[in-house]
Amino acid sequence: MTESIGAAPLRHDWRAEEVAELFALPFADLIFRAQSAHRAHFDANAVQLSTLMSIKTGACPEDCAYCPQSVRFDTGLEREALLPLEQVRDAAQRARAAGATRFCMGAAWRSPKDRDLEKVIDMVQAVRDEGLETCVTLGMLKAQQAKKLKEAGLDYYNHNLDTSPEYYEDIITTRTYDDRLDTLEHVRDAGIKVCCGGIVGMGESPTDRAELLRQLANLPEHPQSVPINNLVQVEGTPLHGVDPIDPLDFVRTIAVAKIMMPASYVRLSAGREEMSEAVQTLCFLAGANSIFYGDQLLTTANPAHLKDLALLEKLGMAPEASPKYSDLEPAAAPSPEAAPQARSSRCGRNTAAAGAS
Repeated sequence: MTESIGAAPLRHDWRAEEVAELFALPFADLIFRAQSAHRAHFDANAVQLSTLMSIKTGACPEDCAYCPQSVRFDTGLEREALLPLEQVRDAAQRARAAGATRFCMGAAWRSPKDRDLEKVIDMVQAVRDEGLETCVTLGMLKAQQAKKLKEAGLDYYNHNLDTSPEYYEDIITTRTYDDRLDTLEHVRDAGIKVCCGGIVGMGESPTDRAELLRQLANLPEHPQSVPINNLVQVEGTPLHGVDPIDPLDFVRTIAVAKIMMPASYVRLSAGREEMSEAVQTLCFLAGANSIFYGDQLLTTANPAHLKDLALLEKLGMAPEASPKYSDLEPAAAPSPEAAPQARSSRCGRNTAAAGAS
């Protein structure tokens, strides 16, 4: 498969020293390189909008230190079973009307049981019927499960690496780095596009951030979507109280990701609620061209969708698809204050990783 689009061939052989040199560039030089790489593959003024919905909340047996959905941590999160199909369909309709082009569904499982997978497949097909790209994050997958999802028409599977191999065991002990790589291999082999990124601000070193990006860029095929999450600290999780990442270091991470994976969508994911408009603007300049869109991610807040649209308009940028609330029945169309997704008391897993299964 040829991954370059009228630009230099994409690389899968990055050395650690090269990545460190990118991070060490003067800020203006780094941003210039990232923006140049971005323009070789994308319209620099277009932003892809994804809406994320938790379809099964809490009671996860994993011990991911960032996640309030772990059964091991007392975060006050209310557990909820798999949502009914019609609630997911309604949320997808609202997301499409608000301008989202991709609908992502997250379930707090270590790995899905086959009987649960069949229910998720029904959701995937319902969302596709609404004209949206589909993405799910369900935990670890077996090869046969990935094939079933492909047969159902799934477009993307999210499974993040989270951090560097060296720092990984400080964050998660209930599954290995190789477990994550195995799931990514099953997804690629099934012909499903990969959504894979990580989380920063978890107390990792700059070297760990560089190594996370090197792991992603040196995969056999670059992930088509690369979500970069800024840790949302949740009281009751082990990472609550950790020193946050400097905003400019976050921007540098976005820029280096774009230089190393220029044909990939780089998504601003969890943590945007704490980012100023200026920091988000720098991220767009650094090559970020996708955002999670709506008031809620999984269990953490996200800038209201009208605020997002206002910022894009201020920057002379635009969503890949324009909002069309007229596509909904008048009684179902959200008020100007409403989020794109269906509003409910349940909201899903902290994606400090926006789908950091």
